[in-house]
Amino acid sequence: MKKLLYILTAAVLLCTALLAGCGQSSQSGTAKKDDGSFRIVTSFYPVYIATANITRGVDGVEVVNMTKPQTGCLHDYQLTTDDMKALDSADAFVANGAGMEAFLDKVIKEHSGMKVIDASRGIELLKDEEGENPHVWLSITDAIRQVENIADQLSEADPKHADAYKANAAAYTDKLKALQGRLHAQLDSLPHRDIVTFHEAFPYFAKEFNLNIVKVIEREPGTEPTPSELQETIEEVNKLPVRVLFTEPQYSPSAAETISRETGAKIYSLDPVVTGEADDSALDAYITTMEKNAAVLQEALK
Repeated sequence: MKKLLYILTAAVLLCTALLAGCGQSSQSGTAKKDDGSFRIVTSFYPVYIATANITRGVDGVEVVNMTKPQTGCLHDYQLTTDDMKALDSADAFVANGAGMEAFLDKVIKEHSGMKVIDASRGIELLKDEEGENPHVWLSITDAIRQVENIADQLSEADPKHADAYKANAAAYTDKLKALQGRLHAQLDSLPHRDIVTFHEAFPYFAKEFNLNIVKVIEREPGTEPTPSELQETIEEVNKLPVRVLFTEPQYSPSAAETISRETGAKIYSLDPVVTGEADDSALDAYITTMEKNAAVLQEALK
C-alpha cells in the first residue's frame, strides 16, 4: 500500500511539473519570463531610437535592437539564428513597416503570441516605379507620427506602463518639433534645391524641405549602376548649377567617385540614421544626425 501511494504521489508531482512547464512556454517554444517585466525588440536603428525614447526610465521595460550596429537599411535582410532567439523572448516587436522588413510575415507566423507594432501605420507612403518607399523616418513629420504610433501600440500591449509611454512620447515629439523648426530655418532659403542622392532613402526628407532629387546613384545600395545609368547620372549632374553628389556613410562611394571624376562634382555625405550603437547615445542620435545633414546641405547648396 505504501509503495502504491508513493507511485501515485510521484505521478501527480510529475504531471504538475509538466503542466507548469507548458504554462511557461511561448508559442515559439522558449520559456517566457514571469517577473512582470516587458521585453521589446526593435527591427533596426531608427525604430530603436524612437522606442528607446518612449521607454526611457520606465522600470521593468527592456529594449533590445535586433540587428547589429553596422546594419543599414533592411532591404534584403535575412533573419539569423540570433535574431530568432531574440524574438523568442520578446513581448513586443517594433518594426518600421511600410515594406522595410521583408521578413515580417515570417516573424508574425512564427511568433503569433507576440505583439507586432507597425511604426508606419497610417502614414501616406511615397511611390515610384519600384513601389512604395519605406524610408518614412527621414521626414520629421513622419518620424513624429512613428513615435506616436509606437507609443499608442505599446500602451495597448503593456497598459501597465501606458501613462509613462505617452508622457515620454510627448516629450520626445516636442524635441522633434523643435528640430523641425531649426531645419526649416536652415534649409528653406537655400538658393539651390536640386540634389543627387546615393539611393532612395531621402525622398521623404526632400518632400518635407522642398528639395528636388534629380537622380539617385544606386537604386539599391550595394548594386553598382550600369554604364548607361552612370552616363545618365553624369549628364544630369553636368546640367546642375551647383555640382554636388551625396553619398551615405554606410555604403561604398565608388560609383559617386566615378561620377565626380567625370563631372568635377564635389562629394558630400548624408546619413539616413540607420546605423549606431544601441545605448544611451541613441537617445539623441536622430536629432544630432539630422542636424548634421542640414549643415551638410547648407554647405553644399549655398
